[in-house]
Amino acid sequence: MAFAKRLSPEQALQKARHYCAYQERSHSETREKLYSLGLYKRDVEQCLTQLIEDGYLNEERFACQFAGGKFRMKHWGKVKIQYELKQKQVSSYCIKKAMKEIPEEDYQKTLEKLATDRWESLKGEGNRFTKLRKTQDYLLQKGYELDLVKKVMATL
Repeated sequence: MAFAKRLSPEQALQKARHYCAYQERSHSETREKLYSLGLYKRDVEQCLTQLIEDGYLNEERFACQFAGGKFRMKHWGKVKIQYELKQKQVSSYCIKKAMKEIPEEDYQKTLEKLATDRWESLKGEGNRFTKLRKTQDYLLQKGYELDLVKKVMATL
């Protein structure tokens, strides 16, 4: 297996700038990228510092965009979004801030729409309890909170 030649810290920094400019990145994703470019720990940390100073890397901005995007595009609930942000080693402060970016009214409407759409898609199910369980499981898998799911399920 052939290894790519190691980049100098300056070359790696330039690649990292493109990487971060293309889309918002977490600090951990960017750190992994820099290591994959063949940098050593000291150089990786210097590059990360430079990227933060230059505004290419901002964990708070990343968290807010990630949360908003996953909610709007994939209709994920807050539980799943928080889990994914933790997996990306985003700080608790930034996660809390990102959760506040999701409007409560939109969140509730999305949950209700997902519930009714799922309920309607299970027309072939004869047993009401099976439909309820499948709908509830779907909403929980999407990352919605159990208490909110139970309230919506009561309306079906």
